[in-house]
Amino acid sequence: MIPLLDLKAQYASIKSEVEPAVMRVLASGHYVLGEEVARFEDEFAVYCDAKHAIAVNTGTSALHLALLAAGVGPGDEVITVSFTFVATASAVCYTGARPVFVDVEPATLTMDPAKLEAAITPRTKAIMPVHLYGQMADMDAIKSIADKHGIAVIEDACQAHGAEYKGRRAGSIGVSSCFSFYPGKNLGACGEGGIVVTNDDEHAKKIRMLRDWGQEQRYHHTLKGFNYRMDEIQGAILRIKLRHLEAWTEARRVRADRYSTLLADSRSVRVPVVMMDRRHVYHVYAVRSRDREHLQHSLRSEGIHTGLHYPIPIHLQKAHVDLGYRAGDLPVSEAAAREVLSLPIYPELTLEQVDQIAAAVEQDAYVS
Repeated sequence: MIPLLDLKAQYASIKSEVEPAVMRVLASGHYVLGEEVARFEDEFAVYCDAKHAIAVNTGTSALHLALLAAGVGPGDEVITVSFTFVATASAVCYTGARPVFVDVEPATLTMDPAKLEAAITPRTKAIMPVHLYGQMADMDAIKSIADKHGIAVIEDACQAHGAEYKGRRAGSIGVSSCFSFYPGKNLGACGEGGIVVTNDDEHAKKIRMLRDWGQEQRYHHTLKGFNYRMDEIQGAILRIKLRHLEAWTEARRVRADRYSTLLADSRSVRVPVVMMDRRHVYHVYAVRSRDREHLQHSLRSEGIHTGLHYPIPIHLQKAHVDLGYRAGDLPVSEAAAREVLSLPIYPELTLEQVDQIAAAVEQDAYVS
């Protein structure tokens, strides 16, 4: 059996580093927002070429606080995409603002800048592109439009640790950027975690206060804040994993390149499109199939697990029916939702297993 993701294999490779670090935290008696978290913040900021990093408890919390720091609130609108995980829109709703969806580009499945300007209204307070699957959106085009209208750009980089756009790291372009450390991410905690990175001193100060009950100092609550703090064990583990991230990323890229070479002329699937000016870090390797259900079943019968990222776009989810969208409003997003299928990709996946998976994908084309 080949799993979609193998966190046990990753843990085995770093067990000798992780376990002593966790024991040091347990022995310290300091379990929340301590030295390990502070050091991780400094190290991750350097990794992203950013001035500040503020660690929180989830990627969703990171998005929420970044929006609040940008002044987003009730009555405002935030332009984003529907073809993403639901947390992107949920974070907007937490602020009292309304998510406004634009369609994605057919090739990259990231925000289509050509659709952006028409969605801007006097209520638009922020634009939040999603760096989907590990490839960054067209940030120059998006930021040019945003700057023209005086609108903040917040990067949803929850799937894009180490991704680059024209040599610039995810996290270094928008007024702030948000990452998730959910266990399955390229840089994942052993539990939950997230972070906001920014070059804006005022945003950083506000986010630090908001994550810890709005305190400017202990028991002095300047803002109405939240309990969004990162715990020390996660900080310690993430520090260790960050040291391995570049090697893991290159391993992902090697496996993705092999898939793309083997499936370049496939009769069964279309491989991901990678833009020449971007570094794709392959949080997900998503192919597209017009008969996805059959392909997924066929691979499962061969012991190959796959995933769906994402089968229902946000604008068609029952939870967001109040936004007033209907089927057909975002045709590119809807087509992608019907066709994408994520193949296994992680550093511990062997190249022989990649060959086996690709052969099974091609075999399905001949059987079906």
